[in-house]
This record gives sequence, C-alpha cells and structure tokens, in this order.
Amino acid sequence: MAAIPDNYLDLVQQKKAFANLATMMPDGTPQVTPIWIDYADGKIRMNTAKGRTKARNLKAGVPVALSIMDPDNPYRYVQIRGRVTSAQENGADAHIDALAKKYLDKDKYPFRQPGEVRIMYEIEPLSVSGMG
Repeated sequence: MAAIPDNYLDLVQQKKAFANLATMMPDGTPQVTPIWIDYADGKIRMNTAKGRTKARNLKAGVPVALSIMDPDNPYRYVQIRGRVTSAQENGADAHIDALAKKYLDKDKYPFRQPGEVRIMYEIEPLSVSGMG
C-alpha cells in the first residue's frame, strides 16, 4: 500500500475536493465519474448506488485510478492508482450521509431515491503522485 504524502492529505480529508474516478467497462474502454470521497485507515472511501455503471465496474481486486484536484488551486492535484479492497452495503447509508455533511453541509444525503441500495467501496492506494 502506498501512503498519501502529508502535503496532499488535505485533499482527501478536509477539502471538498471532488475525485475523478476511472474504471474499466466490460469491453475494456475507460469510464470516468466525478465522486465524493473520504479517507480512513489509509484507504480512499467512496459510495454509489447499486445498479449504476461504476457499481457494475467496481469489484474487489479491480484496478482504478483517481485524480483529485484542489478546489482552491486547479494546478495542485494528487493522482492515486490502486485497487478496490472492499464493497459493502453495511454502513453505506451512514457513509453517504457523512459525505453529504462534508460536501453539502447536510445531515442526510438529499438525493436518495426510493428503494436505492447504497454501497461503500474502499480503495487501497498502490501508487501516489502529485503536483503543486
């Protein structure tokens, strides 16, 4: 596992920095989605709903890449290449609410759809580089 350097931790811990998540489609073409993230125990955590494209692409062990740009300075970013280490429904509702608090200052995720099943993913960084 690669550590995120201290000078980029603010992008994954404090700032409302969106990450661009790159996954691979079944046909081998890339797919990129802007996502909310947080960071715990050395892993990037993200959340999505069952049935979405990224949920279909994200399985334990698959490689992914993230680019996280500083919202205050677009010339400062960190790139993380890694792999998905877990996907779990347990705790995913509380996690999306925590991300809504971080990104929207809302106690509950306001875009929840009826019957939606949330999944929380953990991504282990294997390579980290940045600029700025």
